Amino acid sequence: MTTEHLPPSEPEVDHLPDLEETADMERIAKAAGIVAVGNITSRILGLVRDTVKSYFFGATGLVSAFDLATKVPMMFFDLLVGGMVSSALVPVFSEYSKPENRKELWRVASFLLSIGVIALTVLVLLGELLAPQIAYIIGGGLNEETLKLTTQLLRITLPAIVFLNLAGVLSALLYALKRFTLPAFNSAIFNLGIVIATFALAPSFGIHAMAIGLLTGAVLQVVLQLPGLRDAKLVPVFDWRHPALRRIARLYWPILLGLVVDIVSRTLSYRLATGTGDQSVAWMGYATTLMQFPLGLTSTAVAVAILPTLSQQAADSLKTEDNQEFLSTLAQGVRMVLVLIIPATFGMFVLAGPIVTLIFEHGAFTPESTLMTTLVLRLYLVGVIAAAVDLLFVNAFYARQQAWTPALVGLIGVFVYLAVALTPLLRREMLLTDLMIANAVQLWFHMLMMWYLLHRAVGSLRGHALTSTTFKALGASIVMAGVAWLAWQGVQQLPLPDNIISEALQVAIPGAVGALTYFFLANLLKISEVNQIVEIVQRKLKR
Repeated sequence: MTTEHLPPSEPEVDHLPDLEETADMERIAKAAGIVAVGNITSRILGLVRDTVKSYFFGATGLVSAFDLATKVPMMFFDLLVGGMVSSALVPVFSEYSKPENRKELWRVASFLLSIGVIALTVLVLLGELLAPQIAYIIGGGLNEETLKLTTQLLRITLPAIVFLNLAGVLSALLYALKRFTLPAFNSAIFNLGIVIATFALAPSFGIHAMAIGLLTGAVLQVVLQLPGLRDAKLVPVFDWRHPALRRIARLYWPILLGLVVDIVSRTLSYRLATGTGDQSVAWMGYATTLMQFPLGLTSTAVAVAILPTLSQQAADSLKTEDNQEFLSTLAQGVRMVLVLIIPATFGMFVLAGPIVTLIFEHGAFTPESTLMTTLVLRLYLVGVIAAAVDLLFVNAFYARQQAWTPALVGLIGVFVYLAVALTPLLRREMLLTDLMIANAVQLWFHMLMMWYLLHRAVGSLRGHALTSTTFKALGASIVMAGVAWLAWQGVQQLPLPDNIISEALQVAIPGAVGALTYFFLANLLKISEVNQIVEIVQRKLKR
């Protein structure tokens, strides 16, 4: 994308929200807070899951086999219901969320659940039959023994496809009804199932215990959603003619195209990674868990909370031809994400080494694996800020029921990724780091393209203090990172014993000093979003 295609520069003014806008922001912030609590719980349990995994199995071929066996059900979830939740299910369900339309809402959801059970069961049976071939496609670079183990684990994890997708439909239903609490803990209960099963069964079943835990966690996701839908009239329905289904299908088709290409890209990425060594997928998995932590607490939480509001405002704007409320809400979400994801990314980059040591370097996890996981994590973090902002831009198009745009940009982004990842093969063998660099390039490309197309389709986000907020957060984060690094250096000089307490202090003290520095500078620079978040948290604590 060249600069001549960028929208013209406009003067930016300080953002002065009116009372109605402030109220909307508080409602979004409260909903985001609920989702964030669920995400915090999920991420913590995700860290516990991977800590347990690293303790029992390190970063060996066993872990790579398990990680690959989890990718298949997760990819099918993304391809099916996972790809529909934000792009189609929540926007369409939201149209029927008013009390007078609930009967139709239950009917549409009932159909999706009914057809889902049948179709997904058939898919799982087919997958069980073709498990060796699937394992070879995603992990053909592994040695023969590890590849055989991948097939065994895959046969345990495949049935999770049914429960993951059913839970996804139920979550979309709850989100459309603005009942955020239970679906916010979906991933948490999933990780809890893996943790409990691993602790209970690993001594007897080895790495197979984690596969059993994954299936258990998927079942628990369905169970968790049910209390929130006590008033729902969900019964077997096979009404193919309901107009909502046509809208869902229309919104989903472009997503399906993008997801198919993305899954092909990810499959190729895993295959390429296995060619760099049996441990590579394990290192990528551990780094991904840490990288997703700040994303889950910021962008994912805000994006989920803001989507129903954006969907309603998008529908209203079609009648009034005025996109200002829509753009204002989107800008609020972007600012909120920026003031959180920028410092989180800088802080994690500086403290990546001690964080990996604290969480993973125990039991079978070696210092060599710590160094490699730290390197992979830092390269992943290069693209995290772009990924966080991009999620809101993508959801903005989903809310307007223009799913083709992010799908086509995603398609182009995949080719960008492959071009960057495969170029080194012209001169040398591929390294694992090549894939991380390609990932970062793809994320920044996608975000910039979505921003440009959003400007063309909806209107400019200029004048909503995005630039000033970004530079303020960036400046405060750079200072914070320097202070955190100095604090880490200081802690290392203390005469502490070489144990987990020392490892925890090397993360906790620099992290706390860095956080205090950032909040002090944010207050000094008058970053209003940070103050609003602090006030909301304080009110919650007082209650």
